[in-house]
Amino acid sequence: MLDLRDVSSFTDTLIICSGNNTRQVQAISDEIQQQLKSRGDLPNSVEGYTYAEWILMDYGDYVINIFTDKTRAYYDLER
Repeated sequence: MLDLRDVSSFTDTLIICSGNNTRQVQAISDEIQQQLKSRGDLPNSVEGYTYAEWILMDYGDYVINIFTDKTRAYYDLER
């Protein structure tokens, strides 16, 4: 979890996690969406679900990135 409040105008928090394969990445995304929906939070957009190498879930104040391990290493967002 990265606090971007002082460096970004598009979101306050960037959440980065990964799964071992595309099916697990989709399962993580499904669970996050289900849990947040139960709290009344709906995403502004979800991208990348079909191929699931990188799923981006935009909830406005927080953006969730779910990667496969290989894709996460390649983009290295934590850098």
